[in-house]
Amino acid sequence: MYRYDEFDHAFVHDRVEQFRDQVTRRLSGELAEDAFKPLRLMNGVYLQLHAYMLRVAIPYGTLNSKQMRMLAHIARKYDRGYGHFTTRQNIQYNWPKLSDTPDILADLASVEMHAIQTSGNCIRNVTADHFAGAAADEVADPRPYAEILRQWSSVHPEFSFLPRKFKIAVTGAERDRAAIQVHDIGLHLKKNDKGEIGFAVYVGGGQGRTPMIAKKIRDFLPEEDLLSYTTAIMRVYNLHGRRDNKYKARIKILVHETGAEELARQVDVEFADLKNTELKLPDTDIQAISSYFALPALSERPEGWANLARWKKADEGFARWIDQNVQPHSHPDYGMVTISLKPIGGIPGDASDAQMDLVADIAEEYAFDEIRVSHEQNLILPHVALADLEAVYRGLVSSGLATANAGLITDIIACPGLDYCALANARSIPLSQEISTRFGDPARQAEIGELKIKISGCINACGHHHVGHIGLLGVEKKGAELYQITLGGSGDENTSIGEIIGRGFEPEKVTDAIETIVETYLGLRNDPSEIFLEAYRRVGPQPFKDALYGSTAAAA
Repeated sequence: MYRYDEFDHAFVHDRVEQFRDQVTRRLSGELAEDAFKPLRLMNGVYLQLHAYMLRVAIPYGTLNSKQMRMLAHIARKYDRGYGHFTTRQNIQYNWPKLSDTPDILADLASVEMHAIQTSGNCIRNVTADHFAGAAADEVADPRPYAEILRQWSSVHPEFSFLPRKFKIAVTGAERDRAAIQVHDIGLHLKKNDKGEIGFAVYVGGGQGRTPMIAKKIRDFLPEEDLLSYTTAIMRVYNLHGRRDNKYKARIKILVHETGAEELARQVDVEFADLKNTELKLPDTDIQAISSYFALPALSERPEGWANLARWKKADEGFARWIDQNVQPHSHPDYGMVTISLKPIGGIPGDASDAQMDLVADIAEEYAFDEIRVSHEQNLILPHVALADLEAVYRGLVSSGLATANAGLITDIIACPGLDYCALANARSIPLSQEISTRFGDPARQAEIGELKIKISGCINACGHHHVGHIGLLGVEKKGAELYQITLGGSGDENTSIGEIIGRGFEPEKVTDAIETIVETYLGLRNDPSEIFLEAYRRVGPQPFKDALYGSTAAAA
C-alpha cells in the first residue's frame, strides 16, 4: 500500500496546523461560521443535526492494522466508541467536539491519514474495487491509478472550487464492484489487442435528485494519458458546469444538456493541448507507484483445501460463512474475506473501537497487514490463506463480526438518515434494523439468494437507493415520514436505475411491503438460481405492483 514520502508528511502536517489555527479563531469568535464553513468542509468537518461530524479519507478503501487501530483510538478517545464506514470507502465520526478536531487530524497524520477533501466542491476520495490486487478476475490492480489521481487532485489549484462535488471510481475487473457508471468519472481498466493497459472512460453518472448512468466517451485511453485526459474533462466541467443552481451543478447535468458526443468533442479539444505536456505519465512513475501495491509474498498453502472441507463438514455456521463471505483469490490457496458490518438487527456500517482493534489484530496475524473498506459498508481481508480461515472465523465470532450475509437481503446499505443528518427527511437506521430482523433467519436468506436493499433518508441518495435491487427513499409528506420503493436498480457492469413502483409506505408498513415483494419474486422465479434482479428484469414491475397495490389499484 502507498506510504507517505517527505512531501506528503510535510503537506499533511502543515494542513493540520492551518486548520488548528482556523478552529481556534472560530471558537474565539474571530471567525464567523459563514467564513469558517468552507474551511472546515475542506477538512472533512460537517455540522450535522446534533453535533459536528468528521469524515476521514481511506483512499481507495485500503488501510493497514496500524491505521485501523488509530481509527479505533479516535472512536474511543474523541467519540462515543464507534465509527461509521461509508459508501465512499471512508469512515465518519458522528460526535467529535470541534475543539478536538485538530488533535484528531494530528493523530491521523501520525499514521499517514487525513480528512482533506472529504467534503466541499472538490474531487473527493477516489474509490476502487475492494478486491483490487487480489481478485481472480482482475485485468490489473486499479489502486496505483487511484493513487496517481489522489496525488494529482489533492488541493489542485484549478479544481478546488468546482461547481459541485466530484467523484471518481476505478475498477480493474470485468465485474464492476466499484459502481463506476454512477460516478462523475468512471474508469474501467482494460487491455487492448497489443496487451497494453488503458481505460474505458465514463462521464456523467450520479444519483441524488436526478439519477443518471454515465456515458462512455472513450473506449480506450492509454495509461500515460490518464492525467491529461482527466484534466481535460475537469476543465470542460469547470468552465461550463452550472453555478447558478446547485441542483443542476453536477457534471451529469452538463452531459445531459450538452450531449455526450459534443462533450467528448470539447474534451478532445482540451486534451489535444494537454496530451504531450508534463501531465503525460512516464512509465517509470507508474511502475514506482505500482510497486507500493505489489501482491504480498503468498507462500503455497495447499493443506488449506483438505482442512477447509473438514471444518465445513463439522460446523454449519462456518460452512455458511465460507460460502457467503469468502471469494476466490488469484492464488488458489487463498481467499478474500468479507467481514460483514451488518449484524442481524444492527446498524449498517458501524464498528466499535473493540471491533476495529480486533480486525487490526486479525489482519496483522493472518492477512498480511492489509484491510479494505467496501462501498457496501463492509470490511475486507483481501489475502487470507484457506488454512487460516477457521482461526479468522473464530476470532470474528468472538466480536460479533461473523455474520454470513454478504450480498444477501440483510446486507443492507443505509445512510445515517434523520437520526444524524440535517438534510434527511426520514430515518434509515431503524428501518434497516427492522428489515434485517425480519429476514434474519439464515435458511430464509439462503432461499431468497442475492438481493441488495439500499436505503436513503433523503433525495441526496447517500444510501445509493437508486441502484438497489430494492431501493427505499425516505421522504416527508405532511410532516410525516414516508418511504418510496424502487425496484430493479443495480450498480454493477450492467448498471440500471430503479423504477418507482408506486405510492409510498408509512414506516410501520415498509417491512411488510418488502415481504410482499420477496414472496412475489419467490413465486415467479424460474428456479432458485434466478436471482431477484434477473427475475425483475424478465417480468417487469407489474407483478410487484399488483401484489403491493392490487391489480386494479392506480399506483401514484
